[in-house]
Amino acid sequence: MVNEIAEILIKYGAIEFGDFTLASGEKSNYYIDIKTASTNPRLLSVIGSSIAEKFDFDVVAGVAVGAVPIAVSVSLSSGKPYCIIRKEEKDHGKAGNIIGDVKGKDVLLVEDVTTSGGSVLYGINALKNAGAIINKVATVVDREQGAYEKLNDLGVRLYPLIRASEIMKK
Repeated sequence: MVNEIAEILIKYGAIEFGDFTLASGEKSNYYIDIKTASTNPRLLSVIGSSIAEKFDFDVVAGVAVGAVPIAVSVSLSSGKPYCIIRKEEKDHGKAGNIIGDVKGKDVLLVEDVTTSGGSVLYGINALKNAGAIINKVATVVDREQGAYEKLNDLGVRLYPLIRASEIMKK
């Protein structure tokens, strides 16, 4: 599966080389752009089914914007509901930052790329505040720059479909 994921990410242009500043503020000579690449239904389908096959959960969740298509794909592959975690809490209509029912449910949080884990930590806290049971995160690519360790310290396990070091071997 690692080889298939790596090949499809490369095929659909999810890996770019150059000078980039990551969301964490760190500099990198490569960029993993799952958001753009996942607009391709073939790639999104492979990602969704790969994650759905590996985990047992009640609800799949994704932080807007990048993880939402992945959460939808996992939901469609598994037949289980999904929820969206807003980046900012809404103060009108049905206030809150979670769209969907997670209270008391075992939630699988999905992410496109993890680096330092900031977005994932936000998602974990939002889910816990909404009453979800959250102890696992599936990411398409882990850049291996601290997210695994940060989540592990919280008792949450990070499961990458592939690691950046595995992609760079291709």
